[in-house]
Amino acid sequence: MASLAVTAKGQVTLKRELLRHMGVKPGERIDVETLPDGALRIRAARSAGSITGFIGLLAGKTRKVATIEEINEAIAAGWARKR
Repeated sequence: MASLAVTAKGQVTLKRELLRHMGVKPGERIDVETLPDGALRIRAARSAGSITGFIGLLAGKTRKVATIEEINEAIAAGWARKR
């Protein structure tokens, strides 16, 4: 179990190995849930994107038309959190 120090401002810095374990990279966010008995649940925040928000995302931003193979590769990379 990791032990973390609390600063005078009440801040805690998560160690790199903990962030790596959660799959969190710099600039990404984490969610913290309070549980009974003073416990916390910390997990990587994952966007709740929808297909509606995705459709038309690149409209007018490129002249290239993607093949179905390229689209499938992009989808697979997104599910695997590879950017």
